[in-house]
Amino acid sequence: MKKSKKAKLLAVFATLSLALAACSSDQTSTKEKPAGDKTKTATEQKVKIVYARGKDVTKGTEKVVEAFEATHPNIDIEFREMPSDTGKQHDAYITAFNAKSSEIDVIDMDVIWPAEFAQAGYVLPLDRFIQQDGIDLNEYNQGALGAAQFNGKQWALPKFVDAGLLYYRKDLVKADEVPKTWDELLVKAKDKKGQGNTKFGYVFQSKQYEGLVCNAVEFVASYGGAFIDKNGNVAVNSPEAIKGLKKLVEVAKSDVVPGNVTTFTEVESDQAFIEGQTVFLRNWPYEYASANDKEKSKIVGQVGVAPLPAGDKGSAAALGGWMAGINKYSKHPKEAWEFLKFMAGAEGQKIDAIYGGHAPTITKLYQDQEILKANPTFADKGFVDGLSAAVSRPVAPNYPEISEIIQINISKAIAGEQTVEQAAQNMEKEMKAALNK
Repeated sequence: MKKSKKAKLLAVFATLSLALAACSSDQTSTKEKPAGDKTKTATEQKVKIVYARGKDVTKGTEKVVEAFEATHPNIDIEFREMPSDTGKQHDAYITAFNAKSSEIDVIDMDVIWPAEFAQAGYVLPLDRFIQQDGIDLNEYNQGALGAAQFNGKQWALPKFVDAGLLYYRKDLVKADEVPKTWDELLVKAKDKKGQGNTKFGYVFQSKQYEGLVCNAVEFVASYGGAFIDKNGNVAVNSPEAIKGLKKLVEVAKSDVVPGNVTTFTEVESDQAFIEGQTVFLRNWPYEYASANDKEKSKIVGQVGVAPLPAGDKGSAAALGGWMAGINKYSKHPKEAWEFLKFMAGAEGQKIDAIYGGHAPTITKLYQDQEILKANPTFADKGFVDGLSAAVSRPVAPNYPEISEIIQINISKAIAGEQTVEQAAQNMEKEMKAALNK
């Protein structure tokens, strides 16, 4: 028995010696990670992608980021909030990209920016990513897709498409009372102002920024005018355009709007509506989701939607929308593309449509029952038709300069510093000079 125990002890010592020898062997040999070791290899290291866009008053961005990170554990998304004023947002990007900053990876671009950013070399062409991943561009709204094309290349993917709409309080305005014309709007807004503890009859975006241009396009087009016609000719100094601009100024100076309406962007407009301060509102499709958000809105379930009022030639809605692109100087273009592809793809757009109220650019999503349940306006034939029939902003290679000319002159007309006729003459002269440089 003693001999047997001794043999067993020797065997144990021998085993321990072999184990110790193995531990002290050459460390260049391959070895398995201990159980529970969470050390990441180089390919498993997390990458942070900075995504920049303007203020989102909905939960759309938050939900899209959450869904992406849940399916891409090696990529973290940092949301960088940019100014809500699209002009200031544009300038902030220009400053960063001129400095070749890599701080931001993915950016949202207004529908009017892609060609400018592409020509300046600020963003990466997406063609090779699109081809390697087999993205079917035929699924997208072709008008929105085309806005991101320049010199035969695709510089961004459209996330959502916008068109101006009229929102109203259903508890204050009956279906047969919804104004059909701008003149009717002024009458109804005056009659309803003060009801239901409202302070204003109508709110729209009339600060000196891009939103004012969108509203101006709607007024002018509804009376048959244009700033620049289809042939690229400056047409703002016409009877039709002047009539539309006069109506805009009349509304802005009326007592149905806030006294400080010239400080209102989309953010202030949304706030006034969801706090129950205004009867009528002009805003983009996301407003339906914002106004029905139970955590912040005081008018949940009382939100009506209609086409914008008409002028002599009918109703007109400014075509808007946002794209997503990749900073040329991003240090992580592959991961940036993964996020962009998800966000602008069917899954990301569905999430944003449900939680953000944005109208998808992937057309099949208008048959998605979850989307239609969350935002019934997307099932409205008039709404869907309106997206494809919306009026574009002036098409020009130097659009920011043209936009600034429009903003300044209309703002002066609203302030009473010049007549609408003088504004039209000044715009005509300045726009022609800008286009002939």
